Amino acid sequence: MDTAQVLEALGIAPVNSGVYASGWKEAHGRELQSVNPATGEVIATVVRATGDDYELVVQDSLATFERWKTLPAPERGRYVRQIGDALRAKKEALGALVTMEMGKILPEGEGEVQEMIDIADFAVGLSRQLYGVTMASERPRHRMYEQWHPLGPVGIITSFNFPTAVWSWNSLIASVCGDTNIWKPSSSTPLTAIAVTNIVHSVMEGSGFEGVFNLAIGSGSDVGDLMVKDHRVPLVSATGSCDMGYKVGTEVAKRLGRSILELGGNNAIIVMDDADLELVVRAALFAAVGTAGQRCTSLRRLIVQRGVFDEVARRMVDAYAQVTIGDPLEEGILMGPLVDEAAVHNMMTAIDVAKSQGGEVLYGGNRLEDLGPTYVEPTIMKMPADAEILQEETFAPLLYLIEFDDLDEAIGIHNGVRQGLSSAIFTDSVKAAERFLSVEGSDCGIANVNIGTSGAEIGGAFGGEKETGGGREAGSDAWKAYMRRQTVTINWGDELPLAQGIEFG
Repeated sequence: MDTAQVLEALGIAPVNSGVYASGWKEAHGRELQSVNPATGEVIATVVRATGDDYELVVQDSLATFERWKTLPAPERGRYVRQIGDALRAKKEALGALVTMEMGKILPEGEGEVQEMIDIADFAVGLSRQLYGVTMASERPRHRMYEQWHPLGPVGIITSFNFPTAVWSWNSLIASVCGDTNIWKPSSSTPLTAIAVTNIVHSVMEGSGFEGVFNLAIGSGSDVGDLMVKDHRVPLVSATGSCDMGYKVGTEVAKRLGRSILELGGNNAIIVMDDADLELVVRAALFAAVGTAGQRCTSLRRLIVQRGVFDEVARRMVDAYAQVTIGDPLEEGILMGPLVDEAAVHNMMTAIDVAKSQGGEVLYGGNRLEDLGPTYVEPTIMKMPADAEILQEETFAPLLYLIEFDDLDEAIGIHNGVRQGLSSAIFTDSVKAAERFLSVEGSDCGIANVNIGTSGAEIGGAFGGEKETGGGREAGSDAWKAYMRRQTVTINWGDELPLAQGIEFG
């Protein structure tokens, strides 16, 4: 599909409103051009929301919530099932738009849409099992149990690197829980948000529940700040940098609201000398180079035991030399551009800093200006374990190789950063694997054995520890974050015994 066909299939006009509140509304903010990072061409224009536009969205979300929360959860799931089917029908076009707007290769763009479809399927099943538990009461003829109720409008702030999937992790789960949603997407990827909202509207139109999935495209100062300070939004789920998370988390906490924060990763793989090196290279290559190193789960540090360090370094350099770089819509391309020139600048700066701290470039390290201003070589650097730059995550295909002697040292290096999202170890030793997975091992929210740091399945709860934020999204019991727990006690007897055996009066 060419650009015109993609935009027509997804209902994208030359100029689009960035405000949806039970239907598309006129936006009154400044215009925002969406630029294809691979070509520098403007794809389309979006008119951003103002503070008054945001207020309209919130009011609509609140009004819809009062009706949506009373609809039985399986009925809410029925709408999500239809949204999943609508996404299936638009998978090719939406995946292509993700690629055009964000820059990830086409298989990854379509894979992101598939992740949305998978979350929809998961949410449909979840709609019939929003379970509580029954507890034994110490008082005779009393019953205790817990139940879960919807929260209200959920604010969803998404990043450019997964412009649609992260929305689905939150909104499709929250909606079956009985919540409405207000989406503030990245200003780098507004068209994918409009396309998704068009798809959802095609399902919800005429239902009376169009206001379950709302949209306000705007800057942090125009929309984001209002959302995080808004007492009417009980939960804000935000994906982005650690710096952004500090601001969001602090503002939401000031009003005693809830937040789900999915922030920086700075992820690592430990490679023991008994590891299958073929698996190591394949896993590390995708984790470090996939999405041009712009995943929160991207591999940043490859921590390799001394006995195999030189061999791993050689194999990684050989693998990097085979990475095809270019227009992500073209078949056979493995790495596209970075999202913008600022990202390129940050990568080049990090390389210079790493060199000043004892780093050695083993592969790459250059801009690819012949391809365009946002293209770079994926880069491998050998680094001393105590280099300060290892504390920082550069959102680009920049991989640091670090040498170690024993597992204790490796775990110390691995855990010695402020972030804690995804982690992995490659080993054939049961003892080493179990140590890594134990309380003495990885301090991350995700820990893998003999697979990489990227590509988590939606069935598990996704999230990390430390400066990564501590939130959980997607599978397992992450749904509980979008609901409020209520403990219930029923006295079905004729007496009124008190707990703890207290006698009163």
